Amino acid sequence: MLPGWTTVVSALAYLLLLFAVASYGDRKSRTASVGPRGRPLVYALSLAIYCTSWTYFGGVGLATTHGLEFAGIYIGPILMFTLGMPLIRRIVALAKSERLTSIADFVAARYGKNPGVAAIVALISLIGAVPYIALQLKAVSSSVSVLVDTSGYGIAASGGLIDLPLVVTLVLACFAIVFGTRHTDATEHQDGLILAISMESLVKLLAFATIGFYVVYFMYDGLGDLWQKAAASQRVMSALEHETPIARWILLIVLSSFAIIMLPRQFHVAVVENRTEQELRMAGVLLPLYLVAINLFVLPIAVGGVLTFDGTGNPDLYVLALPHAGGQSMLALVAFIGGFSAATAMVIVASVALSIMVSNDIVIPVVLRRSLIGGGREQEDLSRMLLRIRRLAIFFVLLVGYAYYRAATANAGLASIGLLAFAAIAQIAPAMFGGLVWRQANARGAMAGMLSGLVVWAYLLFLPSLGVADNAVVAETVLGFLFPGSTIFTGENADPLVNATLLAMMINIGAYVVGSLTRNPTTLERLQAGVFIRSRPRLERAFRGRRTKVTVKDLKTTIGKYLGEERMQRSFHSYEQQAGRWLEDNAPADMALVYFSEQLLGSAIGSSSARLVLSLVLQRIDDTPSDTEWLLDQASEALQYNQDMLQTALNQMDQGIAVFDREANLTVWNRRFRQLLDLPEAVGQVGFPLSRIVAMLAERGDLAEDDVEAVTTKFMTFDLPFALVLSGGERILEVRANAMPDKGFVTTYTDITERVEADRALKRVNETLEQRVAERTAELTLVNTALAEARAAAEEANIGKTRFFAAAGHDILQPLNAARLYSSSLVERLGESDDRLLVHHIDSSLESVETILGAVLDISRLDTGAMKPRLQTVPLNDLLRRIETDFAPMARAKNLQLKVMPTSLSVRTDPNLLRRLVQNLVSNAIKYTRSGKVLVGVRRQGSHAYIQIADSGIGIPSSKFRTVFKEFARLDEGARTAPGLGLGLSIVDRISRVLGHPVDLQSTQGRGTSFKVRVPIEAAAKPHAPSVRASAPTTDEPLRGLRVLCIDNEPRILDGMCLLLSGWGCEPLQAESNAAVDALVAEGLRTPDAIIADYHLNDGTGIEAIDRLRTACNARIPALLVTADRTPEVRAEAEKLGILIQNKPVRPASMRAWLTQLPNVARAAAE
Repeated sequence: MLPGWTTVVSALAYLLLLFAVASYGDRKSRTASVGPRGRPLVYALSLAIYCTSWTYFGGVGLATTHGLEFAGIYIGPILMFTLGMPLIRRIVALAKSERLTSIADFVAARYGKNPGVAAIVALISLIGAVPYIALQLKAVSSSVSVLVDTSGYGIAASGGLIDLPLVVTLVLACFAIVFGTRHTDATEHQDGLILAISMESLVKLLAFATIGFYVVYFMYDGLGDLWQKAAASQRVMSALEHETPIARWILLIVLSSFAIIMLPRQFHVAVVENRTEQELRMAGVLLPLYLVAINLFVLPIAVGGVLTFDGTGNPDLYVLALPHAGGQSMLALVAFIGGFSAATAMVIVASVALSIMVSNDIVIPVVLRRSLIGGGREQEDLSRMLLRIRRLAIFFVLLVGYAYYRAATANAGLASIGLLAFAAIAQIAPAMFGGLVWRQANARGAMAGMLSGLVVWAYLLFLPSLGVADNAVVAETVLGFLFPGSTIFTGENADPLVNATLLAMMINIGAYVVGSLTRNPTTLERLQAGVFIRSRPRLERAFRGRRTKVTVKDLKTTIGKYLGEERMQRSFHSYEQQAGRWLEDNAPADMALVYFSEQLLGSAIGSSSARLVLSLVLQRIDDTPSDTEWLLDQASEALQYNQDMLQTALNQMDQGIAVFDREANLTVWNRRFRQLLDLPEAVGQVGFPLSRIVAMLAERGDLAEDDVEAVTTKFMTFDLPFALVLSGGERILEVRANAMPDKGFVTTYTDITERVEADRALKRVNETLEQRVAERTAELTLVNTALAEARAAAEEANIGKTRFFAAAGHDILQPLNAARLYSSSLVERLGESDDRLLVHHIDSSLESVETILGAVLDISRLDTGAMKPRLQTVPLNDLLRRIETDFAPMARAKNLQLKVMPTSLSVRTDPNLLRRLVQNLVSNAIKYTRSGKVLVGVRRQGSHAYIQIADSGIGIPSSKFRTVFKEFARLDEGARTAPGLGLGLSIVDRISRVLGHPVDLQSTQGRGTSFKVRVPIEAAAKPHAPSVRASAPTTDEPLRGLRVLCIDNEPRILDGMCLLLSGWGCEPLQAESNAAVDALVAEGLRTPDAIIADYHLNDGTGIEAIDRLRTACNARIPALLVTADRTPEVRAEAEKLGILIQNKPVRPASMRAWLTQLPNVARAAAE
C-alpha cells in the first residue's frame, strides 16, 4: 500500500503539470500559435470535457444496477455532433458574428440583447451547475478517502468543520482562478487552457482503459471468463437484464443532446473556443469515437466490481476499489489520477464559464448603473475590477456547490445528481432553439418560459434532492390528468425524473408561447430575429450614413476602462486596417464604429451589458433622450438597404414573382412578372388588385369571360399549380401560389411553353414507340426461343456424346481385351521362335490402342464430371511403392535409376485418382529422360504434403508451361525423344482439378523437370511406417497348379483368359454366368485359389457371382474384377467386398503380378 501523502502529492503534481501545459500553450499562441494541423485535434479532444467524474465513476455505478442505461447520455451527443452538425455550425457562426461569450449572451442577443434574459439564463446555468459541481466534489472526495486516511491529517472525511470536500473545493477554486482569469476578453482564445483540457481528456481515457484492461485480463482470463462468471451471478444478471422504460431512454437522449451544447462549459469550449470549420469537422468524427471508446470497459468493470464485492460498498468507486482491493497500489493511483482529471477539467472550465456569466450578466449591470448614472468611478480602470469580480464569482460558485454537497442526500448516486443538472439546463432550450426558428418570439416570452420552468424544476427535483418532502406525486397527478388512460406517467411505471422534467418543459414552452404572443417584438428584437433566423451577418455599410455626437475618443476611453489600454488600441488598429480608413480621436463616430465598439465591449462584459454601457454613453453625450432614436435610424437604414438588395435580386430571376396582401392587392413584384403576363406599367403600383389583373387578361382575349372567377380562385388556391394559357396557346405559364405569414400570398410564374411542346412531341413519339417496341419484342422473343432450342439441342448432344463414349468404350474394350489376352498368350507360347518378334509387335500395338482409348475415356469422364473423388486416408508410402513396382521394369529397360524415397505421411485424397495422377507424371519422366535418374519423394510443408517427381530429362521451355497441359500438345524435342499422344499431362491437369490438388511445374531446358503435387495431410492419421514391398516373382513355378475360376459372358475373352493362365501353369476353370457358377457349385466344385470375373454378366454382375461362390465355399477367396466400367459406383461396390479392380483391356503383367502376390502363392515361392 502506498502512503497517503503519495496520493496528495500526486494530485498536486498533476495540477502543477496542467498549469505547466497551459502556460506552454499560452506561450505558443503568443509566438507562433498552435499549428493548423494540431489545433483541430486539440479542439476535438477538449470537447470530451463532457465526460466528467459522472462518466468515470458514476457510469460504472449505474451499470451495476441498471445495465446499459448509462449509455443513454452519450447517444444524444453522438447524434448532435453527427446528424445535428448543421445546427452546431449555425450556433458557432452566430456567436462569432455577434462576438458572444457565453450561453447567456447567445440567448440574450437573440431577444434584443435584453439584460433580463441574460440574467435569467445566467441564473439557470448557475443553479444547474451547482449539483454538477457537487457531483465532482463528491467523486474526488470519495476517491481520496479510499486511498488516504485523512483523519491523521486533522481533516474529517466529511461532516466536520474542515472536511475533505472543503479542502478539495478550495484547491480547485485556486487553480480555476489561476487558469481562467488571466484575460478580461472572454472571446480571446485561451489556447493554454484548451491544451490542458485536451490533455486531461487523454489522461482520463487512458486511465479508464488501463483499469478496464486490468479487470478483464488480469483479474479474469479475458472477456469470455468474465461473462461466464457473470452468467452465474444472479445479481449481475439482474442488472444486465434491467429494462429501462422507453420514456427514460428518450429523456436521457434529449437531455444529453441539449447538454452537449448548452452546458456553460460545453458552450465555452465548443463555441467560444472554436476557430475554424476544420475544427468542427474533426470534432464530428473524433468526439463520437471518444464517447464510444471511454465506455467500452464500463460494463466489464461494473461486472467485475459486483462479482468481487458482491454488491457491498459504493459501486460508484469500483473503478478505484478493484485495483485497490487487488493490492495494485500504483494502478489504484492511476485510477485516482484519471478520476481527478475528469473532475478538475469540468470544475475549472465550468467555474470559468459561470464566472463570466455571473460577472457580465448579473453583477456588471448593477455596477454600471450605479457608476455611470451616478458618475461615481468613471476614470477607474474597470478591467481590474472585472477580474476581481470573476475571481470572487469562481469562489462563490464552488462554495455554493460545496454547500449543496453538504445539504444534499448523502446516498444519492453520481448519475442521479448529474441528471438533475441536465434537467435544469434543459429549461433554456425552448428560448434558445425556439428563437432560431420563430420570429414572433420575444424577450417577454423567453423570460416567462425560463422562469416558470425553473420554478417547476426547483419544486419537483431540486428541493427533494436536499431532503425536502418528495413532490413527485404532483407531477404524476398533473400528467395523469393531462394524459388520461396512459400508464407511462402513473403507477409503478412512473419515473419521477421523467415526470418532473416533462411537466417543467411543458409549462416552460407554454409560457414561452403565450408570453411571446402577448406583445409584438420590439424593433431591436425584430432586427436580431432577422440575424439569428436568416443566419446573415449585419451589413455595416448600412450603418455608415448616420453620424453621432460621440467621438472616437469617447468610445476608446469607455472601452479602455474594461479591456485595458493595450487591448483597446490593438482592436481599434485592427478595425482601421479592415475598414481601410484612419480614425481621428476628435472625429464623430458613425454607426458602424458604434456597432464595432458594442461587439468589442461585449467580448469583455457581455452583449447585454455592452449595450447598456453604450446606450448610457450616447444618452449622456448625444442630444437624444435615449438610445431609441439611433436604434430606429439604424434599423430603418438596414431595412431600406435590405429591401433594395431584395428588389435587385428579384429582378434578376427568370421566374415572375408577385406578392399580394390579405385583400389580394399587389405589394411586391419583379420585372419578369409584368413581362410574362404582358401587363402595362399601370399595374406596377402598390395596391393594384388581383381581380383587375385577371379582368385585363380576359379583356384582351386570353381568358373567357366565364373563367374570370374560376381563375381568380386558382390564384388564391395554395400549393396547387395550374397552367395559364395566353395568346391563344402561344405562351403557357405555370402559376403557383403559397401562403404568407400575414395571411397574404406569393405567386410565381414560370414559362413552360417549350416544356409543354416537348411533352406533346414526346407523346406523339410514344404513341408510335409502343408499336415499334411491340415489334422488336416479338422479334426478340423469336430469337430467344431459337437460342433456347439451340442450347437445349447442344446440351442434349453433349449428354449423347457422354453416353456414346461410355457405351462405345465398353463395346470396343471387350474385343480389344480378348485380342490382348490372345496376343500375350501367343508371345509366351512362341518363346524364342522366329515369329516371336512379329507377335510382340502385335501385342505392343494392342497396348498402344489400349492406352489411347483409356486416355480418351478418362478425359471424357473428367470433363463431364462423371468422375467423383472418394476421399479417404491414404498412406503415401504404400501408394508410391506400388508405382515403383509398376515402373521399375520400364526404367531398367532404359538403363535409368528409378528411386522412390520412403515416407510416413498419410494424406486425405482419392487413392485411385492420385495414383493415376502420379503414374502419368512418373511415366512421362521415364519416357523423356535419356540418361540419369527419376526421383520420387515427399516433403512436408505446414499442413500439406508435396509429392515431387523430378527427372534429369530434356526439360520444358518456360514459354511452353501452359501448352504442355493441353490435349494432344507435344513439343518438338519430346516428339523426337519418345512416342506418345500428348494426353498424359492433360489427364494430370484434369485429375488435379477434380481432387483440388494443385500441380506446380519447374523445369530447365536440357537439365530436367520437376512436378510438385500439393496434397492435404490427414492430421488424425497415425504415422505410417514405410515399408518396402518385395517385387513379384518372375518365374512360372509358383503359379503351377493354381486353380483360377474365370467368369465372363464373352466366350472369346473367356478362352483367351484360360489360354493365358494355362501358359503360366495355372489350372483355369470357366463360367459364363451366375447360373454357371451355381451349376459348378452343385457339381461339387473344389474351392478355387482365385477368381477373375467380368462385371457385366448376362444374368447379373460379377460381384454377385464372387459373393455367391464365397458363400457357397465358406471361404474369402481372393478375387479380381476385370471390367470396362470405370464408374465410382462399381469401384465402391467392389472395395466393400475386398475385390481388387483392373480395367479392361487387362494387362497380363498386372494380372500375373496379382496372382503371384496371393498368400498361398507367396508361401510356395518362399518354400
